[in-house]
Amino acid sequence: MFGRKNETDPETGFRGLQDEAQDWIGAPLEGNSDRVTSAKSIVDPELSALVREQFFKIINPAIALALPKESLSIKVIEAVAKIVDQQKVPLNWQEQSQIATELLNDLIGLGPIEALLQNESVTDILVNGPDTIFIEKNGQLEQTDLSFRDEAHLLQVARRIAISAGRRIDESSPMVDARLVDGSRVNIIIPPLSVCGTVISIRKFPSKQINLSSLVQKTSLTELMADFLKIAAKAHLNILISGGTGAGKTTVLNALSGEIGVTERVVTIEDAAEIDLQQPHVISLETRQKNSEGAGEVCQRDLLRNALRMRPDRIIIGEVRGNEVHEMLQAMNTGHDGSMSTIHANSARDALLRVEDLLLSYQQNFNAGAVKRQIASALDLIVHVARDYTGHRYIHSITEVSGLEGDVITTQDLFTFERTTGGDEGIFEGDFVFSKIRPCCEAKVRRYHLGDALEKVLNNG
Repeated sequence: MFGRKNETDPETGFRGLQDEAQDWIGAPLEGNSDRVTSAKSIVDPELSALVREQFFKIINPAIALALPKESLSIKVIEAVAKIVDQQKVPLNWQEQSQIATELLNDLIGLGPIEALLQNESVTDILVNGPDTIFIEKNGQLEQTDLSFRDEAHLLQVARRIAISAGRRIDESSPMVDARLVDGSRVNIIIPPLSVCGTVISIRKFPSKQINLSSLVQKTSLTELMADFLKIAAKAHLNILISGGTGAGKTTVLNALSGEIGVTERVVTIEDAAEIDLQQPHVISLETRQKNSEGAGEVCQRDLLRNALRMRPDRIIIGEVRGNEVHEMLQAMNTGHDGSMSTIHANSARDALLRVEDLLLSYQQNFNAGAVKRQIASALDLIVHVARDYTGHRYIHSITEVSGLEGDVITTQDLFTFERTTGGDEGIFEGDFVFSKIRPCCEAKVRRYHLGDALEKVLNNG
């Protein structure tokens, strides 16, 4: 039934399989249902392990991986059916289909987490060694019953991710930031830096493009705040988005990018490309790690210097966290208005202090007064995003950098989120409040013929 030969087929890498798939087995590549992506498997683990063991005895992966994905899928289905038949394993066609999917994911995907990538309700995948996999759904972390076979299996998947992104992960380079084919951001760290085994952290991004209106629907901000931010982006205000890890900084940045004019030339600079701009004229630049000889590194600062020679209308830096902060502020101060970036900080005021600290740390010949003047001149708005412990993400404040008084950078809150009196500080309970202060950026807004739109916002407030 499964072929006469017992030797490995040199063209497919499988031992003793017929050419045509068994129609009754079903197609494992359709396996993105809740049955496959749920935490608990429907297949007895011992039976699954038996099929896996036998599977790798009848396959030469080096040859099989050269097959087209569709052909490889058929061969995997046939192999599982053969093993079930020969070993008298009590598995129905659905269970065989699930095992075939898992085996295919092992060969060309990301093993047990491949199905999680296809589940749109999962926003984060956190692998803490081979036996512990967490996911985030609806803002809440939960542990799954999924696991890798062992540390070697997990490390193999980690290396596959790194190679696909043009990076490497080994003892000489034990940490890597990269992105998957679908744009998801991934961080990998391996022993000896990680004592619990290989750790993989994946931040997924929505398959649909985010805009400010969709954030309003999610109660992340009000319609009035969205109207103001649309004006700010169109009027080329320099915007810094601050917040904690997972608060939604990149999401807000992507939403703001939807208001950039289609005729503008935008250059993005990131360690791992994840910004999903919605314009036709976008140049995406990505940093490069050192090679095995310790040479060839290209950092964000190098890319930013080069970007200034590329005639950009705007420059967007995915995250400011090093000496590139100087070039970023220089760009904002020298004709590249409308630039945007993100930064880790606990508040809008802390974001300014962090920018100042970065400048002083990497530019030791600067004095504090000169640094403050540069920041006050470059930045127009700080949009601070937050996340409560239920997972709800929202814009906590929109703060304008209004100038410099002595050695103090002055700011004014245009919009703030005020919590309900006596409410739990960890839960999103309260109201967005507009201060009704006339922004100092009004003159700049009017240069772009957006004065009437701004007046409408001020009057409706």
